[in-house]
Amino acid sequence: MTRPFLMAPDKRLRTVCVPVEAVDGGVRAVWDEMLAAMYAMPGVGLAGPQIGEMRRLAVVDCVGDAPVRMANPEVLHASVKLRAHEEGSPNIPGLFAKVERPRAITARYLDEQGEVVERDFVGLWATSVQHQIDHLNGKLFIDHLSPVKRKMLMAKHVKNMKRRS
Repeated sequence: MTRPFLMAPDKRLRTVCVPVEAVDGGVRAVWDEMLAAMYAMPGVGLAGPQIGEMRRLAVVDCVGDAPVRMANPEVLHASVKLRAHEEGSPNIPGLFAKVERPRAITARYLDEQGEVVERDFVGLWATSVQHQIDHLNGKLFIDHLSPVKRKMLMAKHVKNMKRRS
């Protein structure tokens, strides 16, 4: 069973997550739960705070059968060339916006064995890793939009939430 997605404007979505001290069975169980939630969306990535897990944990899988589990991910290098992608979030369901991010990045993180990994990500993989790191830093994809566009999307989200309750 997976935890429900937090709904914006939940304050936890604006909170910087704490680092993972060590990769253990508990961390692996959270990753498994996150992957189940991500595949059920369906989506290509998920960060801990999206389900109320306030540690720096993220999962990414842009092909459906090659999940990358990350603890304490950080971008070491980002390309100058940008890539635009229509982004969304289960925390702001049904709303999407085009966001430009570096097309390629090098990220460092702890893997399932607790080993430090440095890996290059390109295209959708790079976009998703950056999107998840934003979540770990208390940012949402709407923070990359103009204030007017952000306000418009949040107003629509609040209206949708009222309609559902």
